[in-house]
Amino acid sequence: MSGLSILLIIGIYFSILLLISFIAGRHGTDNEAFFLGNRRSPWWVVAIGMVGSSLSGVSFVSVPGMVRDAGFTYMQTVAGFFFGYLVIAGVLLPLYYRGGFTSIYTYLEGRFGRRSYKTGAAFFLVSKTIGAAARLYVVTLMLQTLVFDALGVPFVVNVCGIIGLIWLYTFRSGIKAIVWTDTLQTVVMVGALVLLIAEAARHIGMGAGELASTLAHSEMTRVFMLDDWHSKQNFFKQFFSGIFIAIVMTGLDQDMMQKNLTCRSLRDAQRNMRWYGAAFMPVNFLFLTLGAMLLLLAGREGIALPASSDEILPTMAAHHLGRGALVLFVVGLVAAAFSSADSALAALTTSFAVDILGIERQEAAQAKHTRLAIHAGISAAFVGIILLFRAVNNTSVLDAIYTIVSYTYGPLLGLYAYGLFTCRPTCDRAVPFIAVAAPLLCGALDYASRHCWGYAFGYELLMLNGALTFAGLWVAGRKGSDTNKQVPSDGSGQK
Repeated sequence: MSGLSILLIIGIYFSILLLISFIAGRHGTDNEAFFLGNRRSPWWVVAIGMVGSSLSGVSFVSVPGMVRDAGFTYMQTVAGFFFGYLVIAGVLLPLYYRGGFTSIYTYLEGRFGRRSYKTGAAFFLVSKTIGAAARLYVVTLMLQTLVFDALGVPFVVNVCGIIGLIWLYTFRSGIKAIVWTDTLQTVVMVGALVLLIAEAARHIGMGAGELASTLAHSEMTRVFMLDDWHSKQNFFKQFFSGIFIAIVMTGLDQDMMQKNLTCRSLRDAQRNMRWYGAAFMPVNFLFLTLGAMLLLLAGREGIALPASSDEILPTMAAHHLGRGALVLFVVGLVAAAFSSADSALAALTTSFAVDILGIERQEAAQAKHTRLAIHAGISAAFVGIILLFRAVNNTSVLDAIYTIVSYTYGPLLGLYAYGLFTCRPTCDRAVPFIAVAAPLLCGALDYASRHCWGYAFGYELLMLNGALTFAGLWVAGRKGSDTNKQVPSDGSGQK
């Protein structure tokens, strides 16, 4: 199938997104609709859309490739995610709903003070901007290789076009439209995944029972690793890290929580979180199953696989599974990437407008103009960062960026844990320094551990980062500080 045909399919897909966006936002384009969807979103729609938002384009290509090096051990982390989502439903969502927050970082101002509030928002803004742009870079680079190079389309046009389309269906009504468009994109992504599995099964040529038995008895599908404490795949490391990863990357992330805050009530938001957590497990299992099937097919057919695990699915889809599989892969990749990028764009706009500029103090007309300008500015920032990645042209830089981004959630974990589970104040002026020092100390400890004891930190580095932040806040705490506010657990600031 030609690049033009794939481009036509993508164009039709975006036309549907624009139509859904127009219908969803035709009765609401103000800031209340953009930031909170007028708090009228059905919980089940939010739950479906959140699955797609969690699985970026990078996850779409990376999770199947994990099987070669780690089997199905990623499911240990996914199981931890589920229990993390239960914590979010029981602890964080009641806090956010009682406080009536637009930005979840407003809690930090009521609990600690303005510097803490700005610090939490700044960590989110830096982390999400770099992370979202990095994920989009991987997708735009893949689309450039599979589609646009053959058409002679420059990379900069590819990037500007994709960001422009995302801006087009999100700028009017933001999260109100995204809740519905992401639902479609999740359905498309999962549908493409299931059809890719069917296509791989057809090429393997086994019956369903024989194929299931072969995979079940293969070392590739091993889930649990209980014996090697030095391995990053150790069950206890992955399971407990999964709990905390879910808490910080969903419960302390404006992007993911903003969708929950569009639900009609706290009860609906909690129901959404539980069902979303339950649905996330089988979807990831399907990705791993696809990866195992691709490896099985490659072994039977003597297909040489690329050195990078992330390239296994793209290579097999483009060269060994037929034209239909390539179309499915591209459509699924686009759906996964854009359901992640659009909500990130809306969340970054919300956080910058509310947390940094204090947009709620502006008149309605001025506030809407400010929000539109911020939305356009962050879109332009995405373009600039993606082009910078392209100029560096080194995938190891992406690995370093993802590592740096993961460090930024540790201070948020420490701040919220300290605020929620202690009544002790802390020195608000010291919080920015503590939040910066904790990740730096984690990096130093990781380096020393690797070189002195041969132990490489994995996901558990997040917990260490949060613990160091918590300890720093405790040491800086002092009774009766006039720079702190002792408030009830809802963080509203009201005595």
